[in-house]
Amino acid sequence: MASLDGAPHGIPLNFAFDGDYIYFHCALEGKKIDLLSVNGNVSLCVVGKTEVLPEKFSTKYESVVAAGIVEELFNKEKRAGLILLVRKYSPDHFTQGLEYIDGFVDKTRVFRIRLESITGKARR
Repeated sequence: MASLDGAPHGIPLNFAFDGDYIYFHCALEGKKIDLLSVNGNVSLCVVGKTEVLPEKFSTKYESVVAAGIVEELFNKEKRAGLILLVRKYSPDHFTQGLEYIDGFVDKTRVFRIRLESITGKARR
């Protein structure tokens, strides 16, 4: 993201990826909403497994950087985004997660990133 003065601004978040889009949710208002309302161009950096190799002065790692345009979701698409998040973070509680979504859907905003680029790098 970019701050209101154009400076880079990173915000950690939970996300789900369906192969085409990256989905995330947030509160109804706050800094994330303020920044996205001004500039929907975003970048997301994800670091996977890492292992420091002290004797080699190096690290095994895997990482992905994605960039795209954020769009807010409503109605069925909003619910579908929340379901993806429940599947990823609470798969053993899926039925309860669906009930939670029903009570929570009006208290959150859901967005997806329409991807324009994805790059990855790894040392294994």
